[in-house]
Amino acid sequence: MVAPFLPDDEKLAAIRDALPALGAGIYLNTGSVGPMPAETAAAMAELVDYELRVGRGHPADWDAFLERMAEARAAVAAVIGADVPEIGLVHSTSQAMNAAIWSVTLGRGDRIVTTQAEHPAALGPVHLAVRRFGAEIAIADVGDGGDDERTLAAFDAAITERTRIVALSHVLWTSGGVLPIRAIAELAHRRGAVVVVDGAQAVGAMPVSVRDLGVDFYALPGQKWLLGPEGTGALWADRAIVEASQPWNGSSFTFARLSPLEAVVHPDARRFDDSGHYRPGITGFARSCGWLSMYIGLPWIHERGLRLARVAADRLAAIEGVELVTPRRQMATLVTFRVAGWTPDEALAELGSRAFVIARTIPDLAALRLSIGFFTTNEEIERVAAVVELLAAHTPASLPPRPHLTVIGAGSR
Repeated sequence: MVAPFLPDDEKLAAIRDALPALGAGIYLNTGSVGPMPAETAAAMAELVDYELRVGRGHPADWDAFLERMAEARAAVAAVIGADVPEIGLVHSTSQAMNAAIWSVTLGRGDRIVTTQAEHPAALGPVHLAVRRFGAEIAIADVGDGGDDERTLAAFDAAITERTRIVALSHVLWTSGGVLPIRAIAELAHRRGAVVVVDGAQAVGAMPVSVRDLGVDFYALPGQKWLLGPEGTGALWADRAIVEASQPWNGSSFTFARLSPLEAVVHPDARRFDDSGHYRPGITGFARSCGWLSMYIGLPWIHERGLRLARVAADRLAAIEGVELVTPRRQMATLVTFRVAGWTPDEALAELGSRAFVIARTIPDLAALRLSIGFFTTNEEIERVAAVVELLAAHTPASLPPRPHLTVIGAGSR
């Protein structure tokens, strides 16, 4: 456990020791999947061992699992400023987006508005709903997401009186631009639309208060910035819209009462719960959320992550031959950039071999993306920038040979 009151250097060292994956290299891909805390892995392993030795069939085991679900629901609520009954537990962001989009009744000629930069987790459910109901899709071109005036103008043009759903990301997974969600939600609501937000690149990386955003649904994953296991996620649903929302599927968790003659769904967001949760996964999801909020502190996490992301963006933007794609004026913790003369795959391979950088490319933008975590160090940012400088000063054919490198330790700062 990491005490929130430790001096900053000691706290960072303790955090890095508690995240063993940081010892494998410079971990800059939390936007895909974050490093898991040792405490989370231990809690999951303990339950796996119990299930192996004792089994999973005793009624008391089921009761214990329901307690872990309640714990996960409460842990998520604490992270996003919600009430516990407003949280539905699902398996992924895409499943949460499906649950929200399919809960709205659509008719032929109705419209769903989204952006040109959505992740498949949002875009897929939108297209399927449009296809199923004979609705139409409208695209708001928000560019890199860094110009609020452009973004609002694009949504103003796309949202008509026939618009039933506006589905968009809080932080664009491509450029890392942060969209003005509250202003978009106000515009959408004036025209009678429901607002569904993909929060995959926001929750855990930056402050999120779902109530202050003024949206109707907010989807989030467990495995990214919340550092939980894969196969976990949640959907926040505003109380005001739940009663009018239809469950997207029927599971054993959907209903308050279910019999051959009646089917009464839960009056709160539990109507969006899916079944078949992996019990150690739900346990790990709750543990990671609690580890972040109680033992590190979300304000510290958010402040440090956002500050270091700006440091990284400024450092890269200052390198001749580097084009920063992320809008510095409106960014979270994703830093996307291009290196002149290099394909993203070539540049990523060199970063991996020369500095053990764990990152990813964004093929649609022909760019690389770094996910800057609260656990990232200034030294790591500088090591990455030094390699990028080397690449920018050479072509792939003229690059000097790769030196032998030693993997940095988990406790390095």
